[in-house]
Amino acid sequence: MGIIRAVTGAIGGALADQWEEVIEAGNMSDTTVMAPGVKVRAKDRRNQNTRGTADLISNGSVIHVGQNQFMMLVDGGKVIDYSAEPGYFQVTNTSVPSLFNGEFKEALQETFDRVRFGGVSPQQQKVYFINLQEIKNIAFGTTNPVNYFDNFYNAELYLRAYGYFSIRITDPLLFYAEAIPRNQDHVEITDIHKLYLAEFLTAFQSAINQMSVDGIRISHVASKGTELAKYMSEILDEDWTQKRGMRIESVGISSISYDEDSKELINLRNKGAMLSDAAVREGYVQGSIARGLEAAGSNANGSMAGFMGVGMGMQSAGNFMASASQTNQYQMEQAAKQRQEQAVSPDTWTCSCGQKNTGKFCSNCGKEKPQAPQEWICSCGQKNMGNFCSNCGKPKPQEQTCPKCGAKVTSEQKFCQNCGEKLH
Repeated sequence: MGIIRAVTGAIGGALADQWEEVIEAGNMSDTTVMAPGVKVRAKDRRNQNTRGTADLISNGSVIHVGQNQFMMLVDGGKVIDYSAEPGYFQVTNTSVPSLFNGEFKEALQETFDRVRFGGVSPQQQKVYFINLQEIKNIAFGTTNPVNYFDNFYNAELYLRAYGYFSIRITDPLLFYAEAIPRNQDHVEITDIHKLYLAEFLTAFQSAINQMSVDGIRISHVASKGTELAKYMSEILDEDWTQKRGMRIESVGISSISYDEDSKELINLRNKGAMLSDAAVREGYVQGSIARGLEAAGSNANGSMAGFMGVGMGMQSAGNFMASASQTNQYQMEQAAKQRQEQAVSPDTWTCSCGQKNTGKFCSNCGKEKPQAPQEWICSCGQKNMGNFCSNCGKPKPQEQTCPKCGAKVTSEQKFCQNCGEKLH
């Protein structure tokens, strides 16, 4: 028994009139991984199996395969023919397996050779459809914190992540043989995902560790869903793709939280980074003084008592505050000076080798600094910077030396302006 492509011209509004049985996929939502084939107009008296039991598919029946559906003709629990191409296919007892591979090329045929039915006396015939669309919205969450070494914080941090992932079935025959529970006709992703969630979370831990090695900051993990999916696809390639015919398509992290120790370390590091700026520290010092004066003014015993307390406090802590402020001012001045020194000088020039220099010769290759073009006035009165006059097109006069006195002259001069010697 096998299938052949049906004549599409005969398929129309009277399906039950043209064929013994017409079968198509049952209820298949975006979370369905496998659905059974159901008869179109099953209660019509003209659409009855009159050649055997209800578990047999009549010779000449037609199976309708839709887009992103993989149809399997199953005999005694084993696949005897299939189609990965949309269209209408007729069941015939005289046909050998046709194996319509579609976009899967020859890969499906190799799997078929391993899982196909080897007998000739079937007890049960059924049609099943595997969903080839992306199976979305599979929820996951880490029950225990996942360790993540962050190079920016230089610390081992711990996070919890919650979100959703999606899978895609890449080898429907292998998926049917290895992932679908036996004696089930309709399978939702929620029926099987718990079996593989532990493997997913293990791969998630490995992927998180790889992201850590690659230097991705922990605060950026939530926005790296695409990269995370690639990491996990590589990790799960053997266990999921090669053994079960499915792969991770995408991973979306909806929330990330840190344990208390990690929060404390992150906050401490962020405060330290802020206070390393002298301007921020100076603002903090001045703000502390202002808050102290404000508190003194609202003292319950009277503002005078409050200001006396402030005076005593400032007298004891004054040296420290003054010293801190002076240090801040000095560091701000040094930072401003450094920025000024780092600013590009008008004398800075870039050599053809790429080295920036300030002297007359390149510090990298030794080439001389190129001379900037000098302005010259043509005999027509036009000022120019190039080698030719922009008004009359005359070439720039060449500098020469007077043969008598050695003074510098131009090629346009007829007499030396120094000694009067005739030049040409």
